[in-house]
Amino acid sequence: MAQLGVVLATFGSAVTADDVPAYLASVRGGREVPEDLIEEFRRRYDLIGRSPLIDITQAQCAALQALLDAESGEHDTRVVAGMLHSEPSLAGALDALAGGGARRIIVVALAPQYSPIILAGYERAVATWRAEHPEVDVHIAGAWHLTPDWITALAERVEEAVAALEPEARDRIPIIFTAHSLPRPVVDRDPEYITQLRDTATAIATRLSLGDDRWSFAYQSAGHTPEEWLTPDVKDLFPDFKSQGITEILVVPLQFLADHLEILYDIDIAAGEEATEAGITMHRIALPNTQPAFIRALAAVVERERRAGAVTGRG
Repeated sequence: MAQLGVVLATFGSAVTADDVPAYLASVRGGREVPEDLIEEFRRRYDLIGRSPLIDITQAQCAALQALLDAESGEHDTRVVAGMLHSEPSLAGALDALAGGGARRIIVVALAPQYSPIILAGYERAVATWRAEHPEVDVHIAGAWHLTPDWITALAERVEEAVAALEPEARDRIPIIFTAHSLPRPVVDRDPEYITQLRDTATAIATRLSLGDDRWSFAYQSAGHTPEEWLTPDVKDLFPDFKSQGITEILVVPLQFLADHLEILYDIDIAAGEEATEAGITMHRIALPNTQPAFIRALAAVVERERRAGAVTGRG
């Protein structure tokens, strides 16, 4: 019986266009979803065919489970997936672990840069479940944006992408680190979150010995709400690149750990088309998915949280 439970938690996703209405209704907390928004998201899912996010998260769980079992030599930890807005749900994942005997559970949000304000959905879901299960110690792991194996994982992905380029482009292609845009009023409540993002970008640039003129930081995937969202969007950088005669760029998402809509549509299709219109060929790194270095990073987060619990006497 596993005494320690681990939930790899993500926002969740519709899988196909048919799942969009229910998914958006969950994201909007039951508020009415405008029909034009449903149709726009259906269009995007039709273009990508299918979101692999849930499948990849399950595969990440399996890979982390195998690594933890190999490192400990015993099956004292159980790893499951939990989604905020689709199945398998975060509450269901916690139920399964507690039902299997876990009396301590670590929730690892698959977002290396963590803010309890910006990612409040995880905090609310865990707090609700905790109130109904006081016998179980459950908490959310804090930020792990500078975990060495995480920096290694992204640095490896950049090196792989650069190595696939034509030789003359490898030493000069601009690298754009991207993060999901957010409403400015939300970020103003926790500016440290943006600091974490920039610290991750700086750590990767340092690992790869990139000069300041080789990399920049931008946002992607701004939402469909009227308030101001963080800029520059990645597409806002295209005119300046074009004016400099730059014809190839490499995009490096800093938060997204698996292929899903914000990568397959927002970057590959929408931003890709805008880059082509600007006369630029846009490349991007492969996402971490089940990359060994990334799975090692997750194991390091679990071990960090396990030790912190032992020190504080939790569980």
